[in-house]
Amino acid sequence: MAGPASLTGVASQDPSSGRERRNWGPTAINESLPPALRSWLARLLPVTAAEQTLDHDLVLVVDFGAQYAQLIARRVREAKVYSEIVPHTMSVDQMLARRPTAIVLSGGPQSVYVPGAPQLDPALLNAGVPVFGICYGFMAMAAALDGDVRQTGMREYGRTPVTVTDPGTLLAGLPDELRSWMSHGDEVVAAPSGFTVNATSPRATVAAFEDVQRRLAGVQWHPEVLHTEHGQQVLEQFLVEIAGCRQTWTMVNIVDDLLARIGAQVGGKRAICGLSGGVDSAVAAALVQRAIGDQLTCVFVDHGLLRKGEAEQVERDFVAATGVDLKVVDAQEQFLSALAGLSDPEDKRKAIGREFIRVFEAAEREVVAEAGSQGETVEFLVQGTLYPDLVESGGALDGGASGAAVIKSHHNVGGLPDDLQFSLVEPLRSLFKDEVRQVGEQLGLPADIVWRQPFPGPGLGIRVIGEVTRDRLRILGDADAIAREELSAAGLDRDIWQCPVVLLAGVRSVGVQGDGRTYGHPVVLRPVTSEDAMTADWARVPYDVLERISTRITNEVAEINRVALDITSKPPGTIEWE
Repeated sequence: MAGPASLTGVASQDPSSGRERRNWGPTAINESLPPALRSWLARLLPVTAAEQTLDHDLVLVVDFGAQYAQLIARRVREAKVYSEIVPHTMSVDQMLARRPTAIVLSGGPQSVYVPGAPQLDPALLNAGVPVFGICYGFMAMAAALDGDVRQTGMREYGRTPVTVTDPGTLLAGLPDELRSWMSHGDEVVAAPSGFTVNATSPRATVAAFEDVQRRLAGVQWHPEVLHTEHGQQVLEQFLVEIAGCRQTWTMVNIVDDLLARIGAQVGGKRAICGLSGGVDSAVAAALVQRAIGDQLTCVFVDHGLLRKGEAEQVERDFVAATGVDLKVVDAQEQFLSALAGLSDPEDKRKAIGREFIRVFEAAEREVVAEAGSQGETVEFLVQGTLYPDLVESGGALDGGASGAAVIKSHHNVGGLPDDLQFSLVEPLRSLFKDEVRQVGEQLGLPADIVWRQPFPGPGLGIRVIGEVTRDRLRILGDADAIAREELSAAGLDRDIWQCPVVLLAGVRSVGVQGDGRTYGHPVVLRPVTSEDAMTADWARVPYDVLERISTRITNEVAEINRVALDITSKPPGTIEWE
């Protein structure tokens, strides 16, 4: 069956503007597919990227409150199968309405016996959809069928040896003994009827089981974490060998699908996109421009919260790479006025989001005025929202609430005003950061844009702890530039996910500089390693590199006399301090 991955687009001339545009939507489809399928596809394409894509199987990851739910979704995608996270409160009917090819049940912090603990509806296991349980999900499967789950008091945490007793399909090709990552207090002491017990551990009578005929399987350990040996292989053997998922989630197909959806959503209208200087907005803009050409105008808002030299970089590098129409707006005073007196991080994020939209509304009027006699309006706002942004803000791909706890409001998720004058185009909202980088490479963007350290939309406004002032921004900007220069010089750009530099509020440090006493500002270095920002570890930066960073900052930034290092992982701490 033909799908979006086979579309090449149809070039046409917009009658109102005379501009050429490339149609990635229904026009191209109508010329290539049978009538019945054309009608169905025309209804499908205009929806958001939250909907299941035409040419990819969908795996739903049911979140039972797991620390690793997002990581499970990432691992499924690494197996080249598309995945989305849904809350355990979603009904079976709602899940089945998404037409998933398979469902994965995540772990969770509770015991299946605790009053109020999430329960698994047995109807899900009898619906004919392949299901794979992990940790809590594994025990919930056993309890929902006729297995025996008990509170034996035999706990297992951390690295645990697993003995493969019957490989079956799930554990085929694995060694007889493997190291796993466990985190459980209850124990499955007997598998449900019809299931084969595949493995045991010292404190888990049943550590893995499968019923290949019913396409149900599960493991007590966490195959998604790197501490588990052969974890990805186990997950892929369920997805491919038991569930029959097609491995079509590749960059070429992803880009084609995204182009089709953007073209169908925007049509012949004009769009505006804000460039922040970061990877996300750059890739989002490049995608939209590839789909609709010069219907897109990019606006770079210089809000004064950027890294040192960033404004010049955006104007030079991105325009050179894409040829996009770029409009630069100097709004530094407007943002500083809006932030005056604010010290609460949520207030600052939302204020930045509101001002950003206000500047965009003004920019839209200017763009329309420039269009002159064409009388066009800008109806769409392009944003670089990512899937982790939605998860941490408690949102879902369909625009509703996910049921997850709000970790923090992202400026492009929770900070938008109710009277927003644009319809949103968010082509990256279903992607993780590493997937965004791959899309950028597929689009031909330069490596120095694609591999730039992630930078939050609110910029240095959330790295200046407390109130944001022009002087404090200057101090932090100078320190941040030194840290980035030294990390790049040491060849650590791709080893370190990012290195925020944080200027503390209400804290002064006594020091000795030039044989005299100083009373200056301390800054904190926050270098982290990560795959997708959902979890992170503090980066083990070589001591000599840290020494050079500290020495240069205290020598070259007169107001700073102390440099500290943050060695907190995520969780418990987020990457940004605010």
